[in-house]
Amino acid sequence: MRILFIGDIVGAPGRRIVGDRLADLVSNEKIDLVIANGENAASGFGITPRLTEELLGYGIEVLSGGNHIWDRKEILDFIPHEPRLLRPANFPEGAPGAGVYSGTARNGTPYAVICVQGRVMMAANDCPFRVVERELAKLPAAVKIILVDIHAEATSEKQAMGWFLDGRVSVVVGTHTHVATADERVLPKGTAYITDVGMTGPHESIIGMEKEPIIKRFLDGIPTRFEVASGDLQMNAVVIEADPKSGRASSIARRCYRMER
Repeated sequence: MRILFIGDIVGAPGRRIVGDRLADLVSNEKIDLVIANGENAASGFGITPRLTEELLGYGIEVLSGGNHIWDRKEILDFIPHEPRLLRPANFPEGAPGAGVYSGTARNGTPYAVICVQGRVMMAANDCPFRVVERELAKLPAAVKIILVDIHAEATSEKQAMGWFLDGRVSVVVGTHTHVATADERVLPKGTAYITDVGMTGPHESIIGMEKEPIIKRFLDGIPTRFEVASGDLQMNAVVIEADPKSGRASSIARRCYRMER
């Protein structure tokens, strides 16, 4: 089974490259399941109901979230009715929506996606490690293909999650920093891992935003408005091969797809 995970989709440029490239990539790479982090789809901050439907319409099966999931308030009433849009499972009790989605891939294989948010240098939510354990215990035994998106700042926390779940899930991917890491590997017990998948959007930027206002803020410390950049559109992603019977991964490979001119 082949899984494509797309790194954080940033603004209209990120959505554009997904719309332009995804169908061909699914066909050429023989992908059975597409998952993406979509919490920055709306001008770099949050996601709206319309943009959720747009991205799902491109062929993404599940959209994971993170610390920006509530930035667009209209999502609060929408997310309980769209189970394919996830907020972190370790958000406080009573938060709308869910952090886990179970479905059936294009090849007929049952799967589950779990989204959690880290706590190091981020909000003090419930323990992501304990929450993942709790959610894994709820899944039917027939679900062998399980992907965990840990949306976190600290590389150490993401690595800890990878080792914590090695052999218990198929894939652990890190998101949030918008900078792809080069440490993809299959851990000893069969879990594919990467610390950060990277960003889908304009790479002639600072993590997706126009460079000059951010540089100015570093220089003078004065808050300023950030705008999504436009140059060098790339889709950072990983392709994972996993055995649908055992759930064990056999490979994980980084992909960088550019906008065709």
